[in-house]
Amino acid sequence: MSTAPASFGRRLQEETAARGRLVAGVDPHAALLESWGLPDSPAGLREFSRTVLEAVTGHVAALKPQSAFFERHGSAGVAVLEELLAAARAAGVLTILDVKRGDIGSTMDAYAQAHLLPGAPLEADAITVSPYLGTGSLDSAAELALAHGKGLFLLALTSNPDGPQVQHARTDQDTPVALEIARHAERIGGAAPGEWSSIGLVVGATVGDAYRRLGLDAAAPSVPLLAPGVGAQGAGPAEIADVFGERAGQALVSVSRGLLAAGPDRAALAQRAEELATTFR
Repeated sequence: MSTAPASFGRRLQEETAARGRLVAGVDPHAALLESWGLPDSPAGLREFSRTVLEAVTGHVAALKPQSAFFERHGSAGVAVLEELLAAARAAGVLTILDVKRGDIGSTMDAYAQAHLLPGAPLEADAITVSPYLGTGSLDSAAELALAHGKGLFLLALTSNPDGPQVQHARTDQDTPVALEIARHAERIGGAAPGEWSSIGLVVGATVGDAYRRLGLDAAAPSVPLLAPGVGAQGAGPAEIADVFGERAGQALVSVSRGLLAAGPDRAALAQRAEELATTFR
């Protein structure tokens, strides 16, 4: 008789307690590869990915590869992403694959199966998803995630300046869209008392008072919060505290450029990861 897998929320909570709240973004864009002295090619991606994983293992709560930077190299780039996800899994590092998938019916099911089924070539521990085809469009993906100890992060209040025109808009029941997303995440998350939900939210560290003003903090108290916008986009520890208030301990601080600029030297990259992890512990 097989036992149910530990929930993603529980595993993530344990990792943050042990290692801090830093999430290492893996964003191998052309300029960064060049600055590392690497070719903008699948071979360059492979060397970059291996270096980052080796350097940050033990210093981060999770690794967050941005799928687009691998996909732009075609099948060879996707193969490198497969290798990175498998290597992270072997090293015991949680992965949040940034793919922002969003669709309906069998298409959304296929996206979820591609990333959340154990043994899938692009298996990750969690993925980012878009709820803007309606929150119910993600329910089957959430069911699959929960069944296999995986997670989702729903885009709620993103760090880009154009986000508010949609996310702050109000439904026909006069509810901010972002608040409805947060409520839905809390409803479907399946969190045990005292544990984090496996269904989280993406809330940028640059959104000012919107997270609390719109009521997301009260509506979704158990969800983990993936917080981009730290470092190059201008946010730091003070902004994390101001944006999230008493929920700051649930904010996973996603840093890409501010971390990766320390490469390509592994020791320097590891030192920078440890410094950031300590800052946001």
